[in-house]
Amino acid sequence: MKDAANLAKQGQPHGTAVVADIQTAGIGRHGHTWHSEDSGGLYLSIVLRLEAQLPILTMALGLAVQRAVNDLAQVSADLRWPNDVLLNDRKLAGILAQVAEGSVIAGIGLNVNQSEFPPDLAELATSLKMETGREHSKDALAERIVAESLRYATLSRQEILRRFEQSSSWPKGKAVIVDDKIRGITAGLDENGFLLLRTPEKLETIVTGGVRPQ
Repeated sequence: MKDAANLAKQGQPHGTAVVADIQTAGIGRHGHTWHSEDSGGLYLSIVLRLEAQLPILTMALGLAVQRAVNDLAQVSADLRWPNDVLLNDRKLAGILAQVAEGSVIAGIGLNVNQSEFPPDLAELATSLKMETGREHSKDALAERIVAESLRYATLSRQEILRRFEQSSSWPKGKAVIVDDKIRGITAGLDENGFLLLRTPEKLETIVTGGVRPQ
C-alpha cells in the first residue's frame, strides 16, 4: 500500500494498481498480520481518486473481489461483514482501505495458489487451489479485481447496501460474537453500512470489530 500511496502522491490517476506475487509485511484490520506464502498469493493496491465513505467503499470492494473470484474460479464465495471474502467458511481474501495523499488506497490480499497454512491458520484460512484442486491465473484475477473494484466503487450507497445484503449470509439472522464479547443475532445494515446486532438487552450498532460466528 505504501507504493500505491507514493504513486498517488506523484499524481498517478484513478485506477492505478500495484500488483505483487509476494509480500513481506502484510497487514490487516486492527493490526493483524496477513500470512503470505511465496508466490501463492495475489496482492493488489489500487489508487481510488473519489469521495466515498470508507465503510461503504470497503463493502463495495468486498463485493468486487467476490464477483471476480466467483466468475473466474467458478466458486460461491461468501462475504463476512464488512468485507472478508470467505469460501467454505474460511477466509480467502482480506481488504483494507486507507486514505492517503488525497486518495483512497485499497489493499487487497487474495490466497490463490497456496497449498498450506501455518497450524494457527489452518482452520481459518483457505486458498482457491486448495478448494478447487487447480492452479489459477493471478494475472487474470488481478485484471478482473481491478476492473470490478472501479465499477463497484462508483455505485450509490443504497445500491452497495442492497447488493451486499443479497450477496452475504451475514447481515441478517446470523448468531455472531463481536470482538469475543458482544453476542447477538445480526439484524441488517444501517444507512451507513454499519452492522445491526440484536442482543438480549438492545439493538447494537457495530461500527467496527471482528465478527465471528457463535
